[in-house]
Amino acid sequence: MTRIQKTVFILVALIALVVGLTVSKVLNSQRQLDPTQLLDAGIVLLPQSRPVPALSLTDQDGEAVQLDALKGQWTLLFFGYTFCPDICPTTLAELRQLNGMLPETVRGQLRTILVSVDPDRDTPAQLKEYLGYFNAGFQGLTGPLDDIQTLANGVGIPFIPGDTSKENYTVDHSGNLVLIGPDGRQRGFIRSPLRVQKLAEQLPELVNRAE
Repeated sequence: MTRIQKTVFILVALIALVVGLTVSKVLNSQRQLDPTQLLDAGIVLLPQSRPVPALSLTDQDGEAVQLDALKGQWTLLFFGYTFCPDICPTTLAELRQLNGMLPETVRGQLRTILVSVDPDRDTPAQLKEYLGYFNAGFQGLTGPLDDIQTLANGVGIPFIPGDTSKENYTVDHSGNLVLIGPDGRQRGFIRSPLRVQKLAEQLPELVNRAE
C-alpha cells in the first residue's frame, strides 16, 4: 500500500468514526427525550420555549433577583406559600426526596425556587425560616402581588389571591412546577402530583441533554 493509499485509508476511517459518533449522539438524544417517557413522569415540554417575564423579585436573603436572568442551571419554579396547609409542604418534601435520588452532577445543575403567592405574610425572613426546615438548599422569592401575578400568568400558573381581611386565610394555587432551561427560557411544566421515582429517572436525561 502506497503512502497516498494509507493516507486516504486513514482519512476515510476518521470520517467514518466521526459520522458514527454523530449518529450515535443523535439517536441517544432522541432516546433520552422520548416524549412518552417524559409524559409518564409528568414532564410536559412546550413545542417552543418562551421567555420568562422580566421582573425583579426579592429572595430569602433580601437580595433582588431578575427573573429573566435565571440562567446557567435548570430551574424548577413552584408557586406556593409558607402558610399552606397541604400542597406546599407535601410538594417541597417530595422535591427534597427527589434531590436525594438524583446523581450529584444533576443536582448541581438543578435549583428549586418557591415563589410566594402570599407576599403579605411571606417576608424574606419568613421564607428563609420555612425553607430551612427542608434543609435542601431551596430558594424563595417574594415581592409585590401584582408582579407575582404577572410572573404566574406569564408562565401559565395562575392563582387566586387570598382574602387578607380574614384570619388564617388560604390561597388557591396550582401544584404544577415550571421548568426553566439554562438559557433562562421556560421549557415546560412538571405536573402535580409529582411522580418522584419516574422524575428521578427522566430528569437526568433532560438535564444532561446537549444544548
